[in-house]
Amino acid sequence: MSISAALDAVVGVAHSALEGLSGLLVPIAGGFAPALAIVAFTVAVRLSISPLSWLQARSARRGAALAPQLAELGTKHRDDPVALAAASLALRRANGAGPSAALLPALVQAPFFMLMFQLVRPGPGEPAGVLGGHLAGVPLTAHLGAGLPVFAVLLVLALGLAWWSSRRMRQTAAASGPAPAALGEDAAAAFANSVGRFMTLLPFLTVAVVAWLPLAGALYLVTSTAWTALEQLVLRRPPAPVSR
Repeated sequence: MSISAALDAVVGVAHSALEGLSGLLVPIAGGFAPALAIVAFTVAVRLSISPLSWLQARSARRGAALAPQLAELGTKHRDDPVALAAASLALRRANGAGPSAALLPALVQAPFFMLMFQLVRPGPGEPAGVLGGHLAGVPLTAHLGAGLPVFAVLLVLALGLAWWSSRRMRQTAAASGPAPAALGEDAAAAFANSVGRFMTLLPFLTVAVVAWLPLAGALYLVTSTAWTALEQLVLRRPPAPVSR
């Protein structure tokens, strides 16, 4: 079986699952059933990868608790950035704060996001199914220009979530203390500030993606972003010092 045929088969199964879920929700949600089915699908995806999110949160807590030791390594290897990177990575891995745990939730969720994107782009002659539904009169396959009132609500939600996430990132960075100074304190501070500004602006990219996606994809992304915010609120506790 070719990759294209396999993808079509997966899209077909997901399409049927969403259509069946929408049918089950009709007695409860009426005309909102198709949109609610997408929200329920998103929640099911996020629940299925919640153990990875827990690992990510644990890794972040342990990484934050390692800040004093990372600062010591920065001083020790001030003139050797390669040695600093190797020692820092070894310290993080030894304490369960390696980079892989931080990337796993996003990597695992990516195929589901691409699947949803494929679902809102049915080919010629394919059944519309649940994606032929509407939300407040706007087709789930519509883009921003054809569904501005509904998209306006989603964009406001996405903007609020991005602001909250950015604010939390700033608070976490402030609690973690200064970065290790491998190339001198001034250079390290400037680099840390640049990275910090970029990371706090990163959540706002979600707003642009919501505006670009069709309504079904925007619903998926906003729901997933809200779930991420909830996970951060529940799982991200103040770091505890790592024993040495």
